[in-house]
Amino acid sequence: MTEMHPPTQPCRRCFLQLAGGAGLLAAASPFGAFAAEGNYQAMLLSCIDPRMVTPVYKYMDQRGLTGQYSQFVIAGAAIAVVAPSFEAWRPAFWENLAASIQLHRITKLIAIDHRDCGAARIAYGASSIADLAKETETHSKAFAELRKEVGQRQPGLTIETGLMALDGSIQMLG
Repeated sequence: MTEMHPPTQPCRRCFLQLAGGAGLLAAASPFGAFAAEGNYQAMLLSCIDPRMVTPVYKYMDQRGLTGQYSQFVIAGAAIAVVAPSFEAWRPAFWENLAASIQLHRITKLIAIDHRDCGAARIAYGASSIADLAKETETHSKAFAELRKEVGQRQPGLTIETGLMALDGSIQMLG
């Protein structure tokens, strides 16, 4: 019986076959380098608060938008984009929005803020969210400023703004 030993040098033809196969797979794959390009519905702007991840996802799913939106998640959502205390964060949002429009051809921005938002408290003080009416007013003003800014920077984009309660119910504002 003869012993089989693995070759000590890689097989050039095997390598080329493997590389060629990988290239074909990558080219045919929907996860290729440019697979993110296409026509999608919206970009979602939402908050990093862990309490809101599942409710926001469920809301988008109930609307039939799963797999049809890009997402930008930042502390405070719309407040992060307009509050003076978070000014340094703004370029990241605007550049991501422009990239989503270019790559995904989105036509809508959906901004979801939430109640009991720590970023709102940081940006505008505890009194800005002291009761439901004040909290709604704070977020309404942030949404109005966001709509104004989006209108100036991306006039073809429609905007939906909603304030989500911790139970996942949402009040559309604006």
